[in-house]
Amino acid sequence: MKQISEPEMMHRMAAWCSSAERCEQDVRTKITTAGLPAEAADRIITRLTQEKFLNEQRFARSFVNDKLRFNKWGRVKIAYELARKGISPFVRQEALEGIDEQEYTEILYSLLKSKKKTAGGKDERDTWYKLLRFASGRGFESREATLCLRRLFKGNDYEEDMG
Repeated sequence: MKQISEPEMMHRMAAWCSSAERCEQDVRTKITTAGLPAEAADRIITRLTQEKFLNEQRFARSFVNDKLRFNKWGRVKIAYELARKGISPFVRQEALEGIDEQEYTEILYSLLKSKKKTAGGKDERDTWYKLLRFASGRGFESREATLCLRRLFKGNDYEEDMG
């Protein structure tokens, strides 16, 4: 396999970053996988950042938006994945604050409503807990899930049993 040159990798990374928002960690991984040294990766990332191909805030906002709308993930799971990608706590928090509360609640409600049809609990209480676990697995806060479940179950409140 032919060794790729630094200018060629710079060109490839610029093209790759142009096609979608990328984070620094993904770019660094791609560069080092191609066999370039860490110093070259630093130079390429610095240049991509200066030329606005790479921007962590922009990436975080787009990541939050995509994961919420398309994957239907909650804040907890999105924040965890951003942390795994090496996004700073300040940038993560800023991106998560950009979530529209009404849209967030509606996404969770519609998820729970469609899941309720197939949840198959022994009784209503069992279904409630299955849906609560489902929402938690998707990364939604239990407080938000409980509010949506109350709406879905028309006022029946099983959270008092959890104490």
